[in-house]
Amino acid sequence: MSAVGIIFSNIHDENIPELSRLRTMGSLPYGGRYRLIDFALSNLVNAGITTVGIITKNNYQSLLDHLGSGKDWDLARKYGGLVLLPPFGAIDNGGLYKNRLEALKGATGFLNRRNEDYVVLCDCDGVYRMDFSDVIDYHEKKQADITIVCHPEEIGNPSSYDIITSDETGRVTELEFNPKNKGRAKYYSNIMVINRSFLLHIINESIAHGYKNFRDDIILVNLKRYNVYAYDFNGYHATIDSLSSYFKHNMELLDKNIRDELFGARDIYTKVRDSAPSKYGFGSVVKNSLVSDGCVVEGTVENCLLFRGVKVGKGAVIRNSIIMQDTVIGEGVKLNCVITDKNVVIRDNRVLSGCEVQPYFLAKGTMI
Repeated sequence: MSAVGIIFSNIHDENIPELSRLRTMGSLPYGGRYRLIDFALSNLVNAGITTVGIITKNNYQSLLDHLGSGKDWDLARKYGGLVLLPPFGAIDNGGLYKNRLEALKGATGFLNRRNEDYVVLCDCDGVYRMDFSDVIDYHEKKQADITIVCHPEEIGNPSSYDIITSDETGRVTELEFNPKNKGRAKYYSNIMVINRSFLLHIINESIAHGYKNFRDDIILVNLKRYNVYAYDFNGYHATIDSLSSYFKHNMELLDKNIRDELFGARDIYTKVRDSAPSKYGFGSVVKNSLVSDGCVVEGTVENCLLFRGVKVGKGAVIRNSIIMQDTVIGEGVKLNCVITDKNVVIRDNRVLSGCEVQPYFLAKGTMI
């Protein structure tokens, strides 16, 4: 098995404009210490994939700061390793891609220089731990042109899901976008394995014919022509497609069973930041919460995620909230269902509350 990885860091930025206004989707903080890109990147590394291209578009300074040379993922290498693919040199679209196919057009130089057999394409909107070796083995066994990773889930109200239907052999027979029906179905998890030479052929063909959309112009119209197979992934998979889903899936990490499944046998790597242990003052109360290094807690924290360096003042009561890095919460503050971005300051005796489906959000650097 030889494979190269490509991660799209900006594709879903519009889904959470509150959090991605100044950063890419890939660098969105998650789970107290991680970024969303850590999950795709770690899964690739754990499968023995040592060359990973990161396709960027804009607002990627935070992503560059997080990834650095790639050493935290063992990708600081002389050959291969972590390769950043900024949006330069795409003459026909002015340098900034508008969709997945245009992004791949800008990565053809990177793909042409590689000699691996397969390409694993991942987005940054998923939280999961998956063995990509199994997916590639399945792809080889089926002699597929494209293998789409699917996750079975109860589909509620219509949303931006791609629903996959496959036959008894696993071959994809139908692909629906934003279906009106409800019930349990297999949705496309934005993970794909494809033969590298075949991907280059698709890109060149799309340039020649003026194709714009990878799903509609390439996959959907060629289901009978190409060997497209579905790989069913039955583990934990969370799709982050809105502020409410971001809040919901972060809160799911308070469940030990989900934490064990997500961070169990194989590590999820992230940038190492050396911090002192958290400090808990006399009279502080912490229940069912994840508290990262470097925090100072002197109040009450229940059902919360505190990122690194958070300070909670005396008499403060924080419930059901996500408090990001270096946020300062004053004395006597009351918070419920609140998301604070980094470096927020909440002064003494403030009372803020949202709800599970619409959390109260404070942007980066806000003082209130």
